[in-house]
Amino acid sequence: MRHSEFHRTERIGWLRAAVLGANDGIVSTASLVIGVAAAAGDRDAILIAGIAGLVAGAMSMAAGEYVSVYSQADTERADLEREKKELEEDPEGELAELTGIYIDRGLSPGLAKQVAEELTAGDKLAAHARDELGLTEELKARPVQAAVFSALSFAAGALIPLALAWGFTGGWLIYIVGGGSLISLALLGALAARTGGADPVRGAARVAFWGAAAMIVTAVVGKIFGTTVG
Repeated sequence: MRHSEFHRTERIGWLRAAVLGANDGIVSTASLVIGVAAAAGDRDAILIAGIAGLVAGAMSMAAGEYVSVYSQADTERADLEREKKELEEDPEGELAELTGIYIDRGLSPGLAKQVAEELTAGDKLAAHARDELGLTEELKARPVQAAVFSALSFAAGALIPLALAWGFTGGWLIYIVGGGSLISLALLGALAARTGGADPVRGAARVAFWGAAAMIVTAVVGKIFGTTVG
């Protein structure tokens, strides 16, 4: 009976895009709302700015992730094509290269050669892709998946400060949006760290710190320019 295990590396592709998107959605939208509020903008201006930030940010995240991950996918395809050509032109040299990789990992020369021959007897390209190039199905670049997760998670994150801004007005708006967003960031950081097998407390503190820094800077800028223009 085959032993089945669960590994967190299977989550890397979508987890990275989702966490980055949600984090960006909360930080950028909360900062935008706080900046406009600090500049003495009225409630309608604050909400319009927040909604515009949500739409623009989600599209920007999707486009950025798609282009970035597609470039990675292009590189992977090019490496596989080059490896395929090398296998056709010099199969013995490639077998020796694979044998050398297994020797470096601790196998004896005889066993390393036997393992290399066994693996290349089936799918040569798959064996070289995994052990020579480091390409696996779990870590394969998926541009569309990354773009969709980034856009949706950004929008979901951005809705938090927008909902807070919608529900509260007056002088407390900045503190409520800022505080609520920081709590959300901390929870997101802890959840992401736990899902990835890291320390939740460190994850929460790291994300909350940079979120707070972004909001404070934006509030100061909004206050300065609001005072100047006013």
